[in-house]
Amino acid sequence: MDEVMTEEGQTTVRPWGEFIVLADLNYTKVKRLIVNPGQRLSLQSHKMRDEHWVIVRGTARVTLDDETKDVGYGEHVFVKRGTKHRIANTASEPVELIEVQVGEAFPEEDIERFQDDYNRS
Repeated sequence: MDEVMTEEGQTTVRPWGEFIVLADLNYTKVKRLIVNPGQRLSLQSHKMRDEHWVIVRGTARVTLDDETKDVGYGEHVFVKRGTKHRIANTASEPVELIEVQVGEAFPEEDIERFQDDYNRS
């Protein structure tokens, strides 16, 4: 049986919305994210993990390096480690997605921010 690394099921509020960790194991982390209307996450990359996003409600504006596109309900996005990425909500309803992280580790210190609307480093 795999060791649980943090408490699951606790809602974490961020300036852009919120997330809940659904599973946190030594080889994967699964989150449910809600991005509020008019908000976006920081433009960021990771060295230790890849991410898979599945949009389960709404339409997200997704940036991967120099490409930006709208991704809707049921669509999937693969974010390879080292890719600058961002998810934004330009609509009037919340965007909800499931994020599956896979890699060596999942610490907050693995987030390298390039641009952030909330002045986080």
